[in-house]
Amino acid sequence: MLGLTDIKTGKKIILDGQPYTVLNYTHSKTGRAGAVLRTKLQNLQTGATIDKTFQGADKVEEADIFKSKAQYLYVQGNDYYFMDMDNYDQFTLSAEVLGSAPNYLTEEMEVTLLNFADVPINIELPVKVTLKVTDAPPGIKGDTQSGGDKRVTVETGLQITTPLFVETGDNIIINTEKGLYVSRA
Repeated sequence: MLGLTDIKTGKKIILDGQPYTVLNYTHSKTGRAGAVLRTKLQNLQTGATIDKTFQGADKVEEADIFKSKAQYLYVQGNDYYFMDMDNYDQFTLSAEVLGSAPNYLTEEMEVTLLNFADVPINIELPVKVTLKVTDAPPGIKGDTQSGGDKRVTVETGLQITTPLFVETGDNIIINTEKGLYVSRA
């Protein structure tokens, strides 16, 4: 069982029988009142986010999440197909569960699979991914009034802000946690 001080960002907990991950938390203590922990939680099975406040004596159970390797195969409609690399079983996850992950998925990409009660419930992306730029407006020399950057589109359809020198056909590295350009590949 986890106490108030054990609940941190990224921790997986069970709440009402459902697995959640802690997106962020704020710990506060005021005067005579007991400690309070305000959290934002994301349901790992549905992708829904909730705000939950824990009081000083509250305890929660840590979720037993098993991680394994999976490979992204393809998308059909609203379902994304993956293959477990350990047993070669194929499974689907909906776009609602995946959240922003489809913005970074390319065919045959390896991801970390999260399993709860031996059922695949979600994925974790690598921190950095390399994607190809499919559309980039020309960078005009001396055009630094806008801060020296421009919006480009990558192969997954994601639009991202990059420096002026990035052109169509370049491979760029993107941080998946923050959704920001890192460098050219």
